[in-house]
Amino acid sequence: MTTSMIEIAVPSVTSVETTDDTLTVELSDGRSVSVPLVWYPRLMHGLHDERQNWRLIGKGEGIHWKDLDEDISVKGLLAGVPSLESQESFKKWLEMRKSKAA
Repeated sequence: MTTSMIEIAVPSVTSVETTDDTLTVELSDGRSVSVPLVWYPRLMHGLHDERQNWRLIGKGEGIHWKDLDEDISVKGLLAGVPSLESQESFKKWLEMRKSKAA
C-alpha cells in the first residue's frame, strides 16, 4: 500500500478584528475565521485598546498581542483549538494585571 502526503499551505493573516465577544481573522486565501473570544481568556479580559494592539509574527503565520502576552497561530485557528493556557497560569496573569492597575 502506498501513502502519499499532501502538503497543505497555511495562509497568512491579512487583518484582525475583535469585538466584545468575537475574534475574526482574515486570511490571504480569502477565508475569514471567526471564533468566540472566550476561547482566549487574555483577549476576553483585555481592554479594547489592548486587543487592537496586535502584530503579525512568523510572516503572518500568527498574531501577537504585546499588551496581553497572547499568541495565536493560523494553524490553531483553522484547527479550532482554543487557548491551551492552564487555569493556574491564567489566574496568575489576571492577578498580576489587577495589581498593576491598583
